[in-house]
Amino acid sequence: MPNIKPVSDLRNYNDVLRDIAVDEPVFLTQNGRGRYVIVDINEYERQRATLKLLSELAKGEKSAREKGLLSEEEADAIIKDL
Repeated sequence: MPNIKPVSDLRNYNDVLRDIAVDEPVFLTQNGRGRYVIVDINEYERQRATLKLLSELAKGEKSAREKGLLSEEEADAIIKDL
């Protein structure tokens, strides 16, 4: 179940921070609407790494569509040159 609190609870921020765990962010509302999310730093870094990986994979897919795929021999030659 999501952990939802009004932003006014930040006056007692220690209580809010105590409720944060990996994969369990705290959602803060303002005027009854979602406004902020507080996440554990490890979760934040994991999400950033995931987004970076997905971005690189998308670039690779785009390149494959536009330029075609390499043969196994071509890929081996490029790897050996690194």
